Amino acid sequence: METSLSRSEIRILLDQGRTIEFHGPADITEETTDAVVNAANSSLLGRGGVDGAIHEAGGPVILAECRRIVGRIKSLPAGQAVITTGGRLAAKYVIHTVGPIYRGGKNGEAEKLASCHRESIRLADEHGINSLSFPAISTGAFGYPVAEAASIAVSSTIEALVSTTHVIAVRFVLFDVATLRAYTRAAETLQNQNSVPSYRIEKRSL
Repeated sequence: METSLSRSEIRILLDQGRTIEFHGPADITEETTDAVVNAANSSLLGRGGVDGAIHEAGGPVILAECRRIVGRIKSLPAGQAVITTGGRLAAKYVIHTVGPIYRGGKNGEAEKLASCHRESIRLADEHGINSLSFPAISTGAFGYPVAEAASIAVSSTIEALVSTTHVIAVRFVLFDVATLRAYTRAAETLQNQNSVPSYRIEKRSL
């Protein structure tokens, strides 16, 4: 089961040629989309996980820009986003967003996680970016249950993408097959609900 899923490509097809893809297991630092989204911490100084990997792969110019931003705003609140160069990454830009720490789901975590996706897409659109890649925000050290996070991530991305001017392609780049499965299941489940704009799902074997 895991092998077959990892060898399939699943994507959401929205109106006007907009798409959302799900890839995994995959490394977001190797993505060739115009921008990649960094699951940052509020200090923007680069630590472990996706954050550390992006800073390491992209080089010191990303950290230098982050320090200039922190000099202006002090820290980045959960649910907000800022943009820097991609440094040595193939992606031209990095959009840094801070996911919520999961504390049982009763402290506004869902809205903050949704905001991470909406704000990242809004910021990308403002900068004329056509494509961007997301990791599974908050599902690592911040402890967000993967199935819950996947549903929020997919639904908020769909809602944001239908109103963009420049962004037409979003990709979820997921670290392992279990996370990939959670995100594709969320896409399939949400298709049958009226809470998001309508879309089609395309499945292709690789």
